[in-house]
This record gives sequence, structure tokens and C-alpha cells, in this order.
Amino acid sequence: MTTADLPPVAAVGGRLATGLLDVTSDLAALDGTGFWVVTLPFDGPPVCARFANVRPVTGRPARTWVGPPADAWTSSLDRHAFAGGVRTIRAGIAAGDVYQVNLTRRLSAPLPAGADVVALGTALAGGNPAPHAAVVRLPAHGVHVASASPERFLRRDGRAVESRPIKGTAASADAFLEKDRAENVMIVDLVRNDLGRVCEWGSVEVPALCAVEHHPGLAHLVSTVRGTLRPGVGWPELLAATFPPGSVTGAPKLAALGVIAALEPVPRGPYCGAVGWVDADRRLGDLNVAIRTFWFDGGMVHLGTGGGITWGSDPDGEWEETVLKARRLLAVASGTGMAGPAGAGRRPARTVVR
Repeated sequence: MTTADLPPVAAVGGRLATGLLDVTSDLAALDGTGFWVVTLPFDGPPVCARFANVRPVTGRPARTWVGPPADAWTSSLDRHAFAGGVRTIRAGIAAGDVYQVNLTRRLSAPLPAGADVVALGTALAGGNPAPHAAVVRLPAHGVHVASASPERFLRRDGRAVESRPIKGTAASADAFLEKDRAENVMIVDLVRNDLGRVCEWGSVEVPALCAVEHHPGLAHLVSTVRGTLRPGVGWPELLAATFPPGSVTGAPKLAALGVIAALEPVPRGPYCGAVGWVDADRRLGDLNVAIRTFWFDGGMVHLGTGGGITWGSDPDGEWEETVLKARRLLAVASGTGMAGPAGAGRRPARTVVR
């Protein structure tokens, strides 16, 4: 059986969804009926898949993941080009064009024969567990995504909505810099503004700012932003106001998107988009920010890694942060440590430019 012959399936929010009913790009369907698995690429049309059967995830897939060799991974930006991007962004900040831009690179390796993204998702669940993990396999629609995301983009419960942006990454909780907090606060302001476009006046609040969260191999600063949607606001309006997520774009968002398009040589695809679920009958839903995310495309398996660039960014330190974020994931995907052009090296250099 080839990958194209495998049945549609998804594992999201601790649920296993089977029995595909229909697929649409119309986000208004999420305000209809049924259980939907949602994949929102950073650049590309939404894929909303409604499933008939939903139950808790149990057991393991029949296939075992066997990934590419550790030295097979290549990067869309090498260290020199990535550092040049950091310097370009800092020049834009100095000129007043932007305040922060999320710069990323794509790691790619040949896809092993017979590879199944569900098997990769299971390997990630064991080797890099994450609170917003998701696996989606829709072969007829070209969707093969395994996400080990630690970040919530949007949770909706009726009219209550919450976002938990992550900005600031270090090898340990005592290694954060002033620059990390500045990253986070700027994006919290952006998320507050995005939600304010569709929430009731005065309802947007920040109950937690720059809280420290520990994840496999690293620590993050995480904030929480909440609000109450205005009557009549549905998923299309909410996503139009907030997507792409602020934590993986920058501030101001439109200006940052222009810089990203100019500096990143390949499209992000599912990476930095969102993956999750919507129970339309219960008016509940939870979407992640699709970071720490693998996807299959064109006979290759891809993984994105990046970080927020501010005036206080050091090019070498930012490169090493991308290495830190990818290291454990590549070890799981290849069964060993990281090597070759994907980026090897010391622990992140926590330096700052003044």
C-alpha cells in the first residue's frame, strides 16, 4: 500500500477522527454542524475536513516510522544567508518600517519509501510530546501534517476566545534575555489588537504575561490573551482578523509579511499556519500555531524553524535558536541527532546587540 492509498484520518485534541464525510475550503462550514479537522496553511487555501467518527486516541499505528538519515537534511537558508536576513530586518527596524519580524528557514530531506505521517506523529508523541500536537492525513487533498506544537493560536468556547502566543526561547528558564520579554510584549499587543477587531469593547484582557513554560529541550515565555466575541462573529470573521498568527509574523503584521516574502526563498506551506479541530455542534474549537511541524510535499519531508527578530537580535544567537528548536525534532525524525547543513552547533548563544 502506498501513501496515496492510506485512508483519511486525523488525531487532534486527543481525539481520533475517521470516516471522512466531506472537505471544503469554506470557513463558514465551521459554524454549521459536525466535527471538523482544520488545516490552515500559512500560504494556501484552508482545508476543512468533516469526519463521521470521533473517539479518544488509543493504540499505535500499524506502521513504524523510519525517517531519513540525519545527514540528509538541507536548509533553505544557510547560516550566512540567515544572518544576512537578521541584519536586513534590524536595518528595517532602525528605519522605522517594522518592530519585529519572524524569520524562518525550511529543513528538507527525501521522503523514505512508504512513509506514513501518522507513524511520524506517533514517534513525535513519544519523543517530543506537545500540548497542541496534531496529525492530519488527507491523501486525496495532499495533506500530510504532523505537528508537535506547544502553542495555542485560538481556542473558542461559544463567544469566549483565547490565544496564548509564545515569544522568547531559551535553553533553560534562567537564560532568558531582556530581548525575549520585548519580543513577547510586542506580539501580545498585536494579538490584543487582532482580537479587538472582533471582540466586544473592553473585553480583551491579558491574564498572564510572559509566563515561563518548560517543553522538551527548551523553555518559552508564554502569554494569554482573552476576549468575548461580538454577537454574530463566526469562524470566518475571527480568522480574518487574526490569521496568520502574530507570533509567527511580526509587528506591524502587514509590514512584517512583506519582509518575510522578500527574505524567505521558499513558501512556508502548512508551517506557521494552524492545525486543530472545531466541534460545530458544541461551538467549541482549538487551533494550534503550526510550529514544530513536519509535512510531506513533492517527495520530501519538511520542517520549519525560526524566531522573532528584534533590534536586540544577534545574528549568530538567532541562528543557534533555530538549531535549538529543530534539534530534538530532527533527532526524532531521523532516529539520531542533527547533522549536516540543517545546522549543528553549540547551545544557543544568548547574546544581545545594544
